[in-house]
Amino acid sequence: MPRINISSKEVERVLRKHGFQIVGRKGGSHQQFKGIINAKKRRVTVLANKKDFDIKTFRSMVRQSGIKENDFFD
Repeated sequence: MPRINISSKEVERVLRKHGFQIVGRKGGSHQQFKGIINAKKRRVTVLANKKDFDIKTFRSMVRQSGIKENDFFD
């Protein structure tokens, strides 16, 4: 499976920049963020402490967030 070079810390930084807040942690391996994008409530699950993600996992987080994929790489 192809991987994308973005860490969980970078994903968290972008989510916080767009107004998301951490609302939960599951066993230390997953973090959940809540936010509102385009007047729609969103919940995003991010795997903690990852240095890179499978492309499908990353795109799933992008889809959950409602943020454009390009915003994660600016």
